Amino acid sequence: MTSQNARAKAKANEAVDFDNAIEVFCNYLAIEKRYSPHTVANYRHDLEEVAGALNNLKVADWSGANAFNMRTVISSQHGQGLSGRSLARRLSAVRSLFKYLIKHKHIEVNPVADVPAPKDHPGLPETLQIEDIQRLFALKGDDALILRDRALFELIYSCGLRLAEVIQLDVDSIDMQAGMVRVVGKGSKARNLPVGKAALNAVSEWKSRRAELQKGAATDQALFLSKRGTRLSARSVQQRLKTLATRTGISHNVYPHLLRHSFASHLLESSGDLRAVQELLGHVDINTTQVYTHLDFQHLARVYERSHPRASRKSNASLTDIVDGKEEANG
Repeated sequence: MTSQNARAKAKANEAVDFDNAIEVFCNYLAIEKRYSPHTVANYRHDLEEVAGALNNLKVADWSGANAFNMRTVISSQHGQGLSGRSLARRLSAVRSLFKYLIKHKHIEVNPVADVPAPKDHPGLPETLQIEDIQRLFALKGDDALILRDRALFELIYSCGLRLAEVIQLDVDSIDMQAGMVRVVGKGSKARNLPVGKAALNAVSEWKSRRAELQKGAATDQALFLSKRGTRLSARSVQQRLKTLATRTGISHNVYPHLLRHSFASHLLESSGDLRAVQELLGHVDINTTQVYTHLDFQHLARVYERSHPRASRKSNASLTDIVDGKEEANG
């Protein structure tokens, strides 16, 4: 073997070693790819976690990784509570490392090219009860900021708007006479939505005082303005809603998207029209809307539990008392 071949073999063996390969690869990300220190640190952490797991499986170095033991690692880490999203990121880091090793002739095959990350079961969205909605919207006072907030939150709940959609509304986005609002959603897709009477009244009151927040000759056409006379930011909306919820005694963590979830759930409970809810929310895929049917089922289950004579011990007892009372009254 020539000295050049010997050096090449030594380089290959060094690069495939777990620690050395991670070090070389992370230096490549930092210096040549110019990734941020935070991103490089995330890569390093994920690669070290995988390397440790492979080592526990008696795999000596990266060249010993294959699809089978990589699936074992991912499955084990998922079982330990790591989310599908985190594992997808971890697999992405490992794929990138193997692509680098293949490019530099240290290995020949990427063993994780077809290894999928486990999918998380999506949790059910939170919603507010009707009573909480009513408390939240019972804003007192006629200060311009209060009128703005009342109109803002009424509109989100009335139409099921996303936060990004509501802050992009302009003064002429709402046709007050027709009771319609035109919003631009994801993918720049526009949709026209009906606006409820309560929201229309709140918007009308706000528009009559909107000029108070304009500064000088401000020409910003935003429907909702900040105290500086500029378009209201998403962060400000989140903070105002959170503060309002705390003041009204709502124990939930209230955020703008919670109003959208509540809109969808309450509408589905009363109408049962999934397709209409899909259109109003602006969902391209009805499967995205389907999650609210689970919320609807939970609502029906609660009604059943409270009402059906054979649903629970508590309801049986109360129904028996009623029947006994009627029988005694009838003699």
